[in-house]
Amino acid sequence: MQNSSDLTGILLMDKPQGFTSHDVVAKLRGILHTRKIGHGGTLDPLATGVLPVFVGGATKAADFAAAQDKEYVAGFTLGYCTDTQDVTGETLRTSGRTAARDAVERVAAGFLGPQQQVPPMYSAVKVNGRKLYDLARKGQEVERPARDITVHAIELIDFDEAAQKGTLRLVVSKGTYVRTLVHDLGERLGTLAVMHSLVRTRSGAYALDQCRSFEAVERAMQDGAVQQLLLPVDSLFLEHPAVQLTDEGAERIARGAVVFPRQARGLPETEGALCRVYHAGRFALLGQVRALDKGGLGLFVYKNFR
Repeated sequence: MQNSSDLTGILLMDKPQGFTSHDVVAKLRGILHTRKIGHGGTLDPLATGVLPVFVGGATKAADFAAAQDKEYVAGFTLGYCTDTQDVTGETLRTSGRTAARDAVERVAAGFLGPQQQVPPMYSAVKVNGRKLYDLARKGQEVERPARDITVHAIELIDFDEAAQKGTLRLVVSKGTYVRTLVHDLGERLGTLAVMHSLVRTRSGAYALDQCRSFEAVERAMQDGAVQQLLLPVDSLFLEHPAVQLTDEGAERIARGAVVFPRQARGLPETEGALCRVYHAGRFALLGQVRALDKGGLGLFVYKNFR
């Protein structure tokens, strides 16, 4: 049996349908026998797919995963809408107006780029300290401030004109509600729309084919091999350059002091740049390049994961 107190890293889960992200964390707490665990990016119960789960010291990195871009494959149906904007909700209206594939393709392409989105009432967003879904369940609707989002890519994979059902692939920024995009797609087409399925195929650099099931984690726990399923924390930051510290640089940064360029091989020359910081081949922290008071650049602690 694996010693759970030694576990640290990122476990990529394929979230089953019907589970909330918190349900996944709760079940893994039982399997791994640890309470130091959290997830990096909420998925609705209807959705399946990539859910990064952070164990041990890696929990300090969870917010970084939540902020990364996500890729989804979403199934949608035209002709009606619900209070939740997906098939789990109550039908509010129906429409007999249909759409052709070329129209769906053209209108979907119009969502590309930066924009503002009003979050749905059935969401965990807080307004005046209260979660919207708590208000929605009481039949209340409140004003929600629009949020800045970006749709980096959107593609109509297929559309059945007879059934008025289709599939979209999307790459979106943090905080984007795909079911709201689907709802808005219906309105722009002059009809109504609801999301009937959602798979998160990528979260940051993590892909669906890297993910594990509960059964796989349970087997690994019994075999004492769970640590082998966990990715190292620095795998979350591979888009940032790597910096190697000298012994002197490692000693300085360990006590929170600035590290100078001579003590950090590979230090970027761009102010504000984030970088993966290593010493003696081991990941130490996420650092940031900042201007020094006396001129030049230095390396500062941005986030420690120990």
